Amino acid sequence: MAKSEVRIDKWLWAVRIFKTRTIATEACKKGRVTVGESQVVVKPSRTIKVGDIINVRKPPVTYSFRVLALTENRLGAKLVPEYMENITPKSQLDLLEIVKINGFIDRRKGLGRPTKREGRDLARFTEDAYESNWEFDFDDEFDDEE
Repeated sequence: MAKSEVRIDKWLWAVRIFKTRTIATEACKKGRVTVGESQVVVKPSRTIKVGDIINVRKPPVTYSFRVLALTENRLGAKLVPEYMENITPKSQLDLLEIVKINGFIDRRKGLGRPTKREGRDLARFTEDAYESNWEFDFDDEFDDEE
């Protein structure tokens, strides 16, 4: 017999929207999950039913899913489309694509990991300094003052 209601945190985990149930529970507590048009904070224990629209905010995008079937057990990736329909507006998906592109273009120097080019430049710089045998004696500079 199929269940008529399931906890929202269990369902979000079961249909692979979140990797762990703990993360799904935290998202509910932090107000990142809403049901329907209401912007009310959803408790992890709130039950959902077939036909509900669930909005999940994973900045910068808010994903929307329609519940097609209920489950409490983790599903294989191939079975997920039988249990939910992704109805996220195209504008939200376009925003995600823009952010991906800008992440590479607008990265300020000094933030994040160096690019391959920056890594090569750094390696070249340190090799040049090592090969030239930079020797600087700090005591020589202060000898003139005495």
